[in-house]
Amino acid sequence: MTAIKPVDLSLTPSLKARKPLRGLFNGLNSAPLVEMMAFAGFDFVIIDNEHGSADHETTHYMITAARAAGITPWVRCFPRNIARVLDMGASGLVIPGVESAEQAKALVDSVRFPPMGHRGVAFSVRSAGYGAFGGDQYIKDCNAGIALIPMIETPEGVKNAKAIAGVEGVDAVFIGPNDLAHSHGFGSTWLDEPTQLLMKQIMQDVLSMNKAVGTLYLNQEHVDRYSSWGGSFFANVITSVLTQAFKIQASKEKDVKVGISY
Repeated sequence: MTAIKPVDLSLTPSLKARKPLRGLFNGLNSAPLVEMMAFAGFDFVIIDNEHGSADHETTHYMITAARAAGITPWVRCFPRNIARVLDMGASGLVIPGVESAEQAKALVDSVRFPPMGHRGVAFSVRSAGYGAFGGDQYIKDCNAGIALIPMIETPEGVKNAKAIAGVEGVDAVFIGPNDLAHSHGFGSTWLDEPTQLLMKQIMQDVLSMNKAVGTLYLNQEHVDRYSSWGGSFFANVITSVLTQAFKIQASKEKDVKVGISY
């Protein structure tokens, strides 16, 4: 049986080529949900260790389920958890609240093995097949294939978007529109013009550094709009998708229209 390595499901080449990609944030403690996302045809799942409730053990199981089902597992986590998440076999990291090139450089240092960074080397971990395929090629493949995706969500991040995207080792940038709106004092209005203009500005800055940029989407209209601005990868939220499906099934009205909030 051929083992599925972290880089076998790498989307880094697709990010660099700006191929259209769709995924879901999953903050629920459910490996079967991850499998269903794969079977539905999504390109990636972002296991959400910022707002989700999964512990490291559950995260491990969800990464295992993703690999078995053939969907790329990225993990949104805080910098302090990078080493453990990567050793579990994450194919990419989405890091919230990055505000400067210096922060981005520190993330690169944590994600890459020497000589590119200072990630600790262990071949006994899951990402190295518990020793089955550790060694120099594993080091090389991980450094080239694991995606590092900082999130821009604050005024300082907007100010430094170009510098963050320009850091060598940053593969793409993801815009967090809800935090972006709140951090600018706009409240829960990220779909309104002020936040949308900020998102467009960030996209232009990131693209000027020849890096891919992605953001949240709730419907096809959003995908079309952000694609026209240069966005190439988009993520919805599993709880929003499920809640809307439940509302439709629970409604006694024939043509129910429900709002989506995130």
